[in-house]
Amino acid sequence: MGYVELRDSDDIILASASSIMLSNVQKLLQSIFKLKIFGDLKYFLGLKIAKSTNGIHLCQRKYTLNLLQDTNFTACKPTALQMEPNLKLSSTDSTSLSDSSLYQRLVDRLIYLTISRPEITYAVNTLSQFLKSPSSSHMDALHHILRYLKGSPGQGLFFSANSNIRLMAYADSDWVGCPDTRRSVTGYYTFIDNSLIS
Repeated sequence: MGYVELRDSDDIILASASSIMLSNVQKLLQSIFKLKIFGDLKYFLGLKIAKSTNGIHLCQRKYTLNLLQDTNFTACKPTALQMEPNLKLSSTDSTSLSDSSLYQRLVDRLIYLTISRPEITYAVNTLSQFLKSPSSSHMDALHHILRYLKGSPGQGLFFSANSNIRLMAYADSDWVGCPDTRRSVTGYYTFIDNSLIS
């Protein structure tokens, strides 16, 4: 896997099982565009990519630590769960926040973190439904996610090099699970062997 930066700071990743093919594509691109070749991919848009013979590990540890530092959660007590069990948030919960901009920025940052931390996706998606008028209970739930991240800032995704080509999917739904809209809430995980892909 190679990392290439085109003129005007457009970044692209080139990947191939064949180093010869990768080299040929890089030479072709160099003949057409002015570009810099950075070699093996290690960091890309906040993602740390660590390759080994066992596979590829993606994580956003530095991004997570910066998020915890910016929110003063570096010294907080960690928790083992992303969200309190059976927590049902509603748009009519508790007192509305006087300034919703901090809540909105934090949810945006958490959405980006779901790239390598899919286990927080449900909690972040739930909180993103209240961006227009968040309340103190929504902010408390957001703080709970930050405490969860404090317990495992370097956790990420691992894509095994020895995976069997076996597609597996798991789904669950909560009929009439949303207290505001009365819509069902559905979640799913899709794996190729033991590697989570969506």
